[in-house]
Amino acid sequence: MTGTPDIIDALAGITPGSVLDELRAHRLDVRDNAQQSYLALFEPDDDAGFSIPERFLIAAFVVGLHGESAASEFYRAELGARATAETTEAIGSEIDRGSTSGPYGTYREPGLAQESRPGPAFRISDPGRQTFGDRISAGLEHAHHLVFHPRDSRPELLDQLLRAGWTTTQIVTLSQEVAFLTFQIRVVHGLRQLADKRKVSAV
Repeated sequence: MTGTPDIIDALAGITPGSVLDELRAHRLDVRDNAQQSYLALFEPDDDAGFSIPERFLIAAFVVGLHGESAASEFYRAELGARATAETTEAIGSEIDRGSTSGPYGTYREPGLAQESRPGPAFRISDPGRQTFGDRISAGLEHAHHLVFHPRDSRPELLDQLLRAGWTTTQIVTLSQEVAFLTFQIRVVHGLRQLADKRKVSAV
């Protein structure tokens, strides 16, 4: 595991000795913690029944929904190395079906009710469900909900995962994965913005 390159550096195109490399070096704890989070999620010592291919399937779906090209290419490639071409093609179809503008949700606080924005609930297609199975299909639907309906979390959604065969530990890991990927994408985007600004200022 120690030989795994820093994923955020790779996705942001950061090279050793570059300005952004030096910038990240000022917060080595943040850099190391992010990498350790990646390793814990995608190279765990014990997958607790939530397999590595399944984790990369969820990841490919989540980053695809975010529309981050470098991350999408990376996670789709990692999935492709562990899954069938049918599975990789199917997740691409579900990304296309599930892409939307969000976030959606209903505020429970009376003072914020006017900020509520209803949106559609996502369901895996019948062909997709045949490819992924009911358990992973439920996980993908939950991941979509976390990405686009963060304000609408409620206990019934977790019950749906339990009924589909997810354990409590696996549900926690699934939620952690979605949260980490969202964080990772934002960091990569921010680093690229900094790189672009530095290129402009140097002209």
